[in-house]
Amino acid sequence: MSAIILAYVGVILMIGLSGIGSAFGVTIAGNAAVGALKKNDEAFGNFMVLSALPGSQGLYGFGGYFFIKTFLTPEITMVQAAAVFAAGFFLGMVSLFSAIRQGQICANGIVGIGSGYDLFGKTMILAVFPELYAIVALGATFMISTAI
Repeated sequence: MSAIILAYVGVILMIGLSGIGSAFGVTIAGNAAVGALKKNDEAFGNFMVLSALPGSQGLYGFGGYFFIKTFLTPEITMVQAAAVFAAGFFLGMVSLFSAIRQGQICANGIVGIGSGYDLFGKTMILAVFPELYAIVALGATFMISTAI
């Protein structure tokens, strides 16, 4: 396998896995929102914010691409390609699981809000915790890009 192909596989994993995770996360929360709207349709704004929250991990995968895109040239070395692959793999995997788990937290909050409980702020706080790890992975991708 050539170095440039290895690097692009890393990019595919970075963008693809983070996007898949966000798609799952927003779907999990969105499904809960549709059900909760039947009980409390006045909380649509809260439901929309909580449903959209897991979508940020997909943006982190896309943002990570901009950190490493300057290395995607035919002259890339195998060491650089391995670093790009590793950054892409780890950012993609962390974002995948982070978005899914964040979607589950948001879905639980949506169900509670739909039942009449005042949980929006508390759900937002708890939903930030899985996202923190996607942010850390994005930061690690930046640090890897500066070390290549």
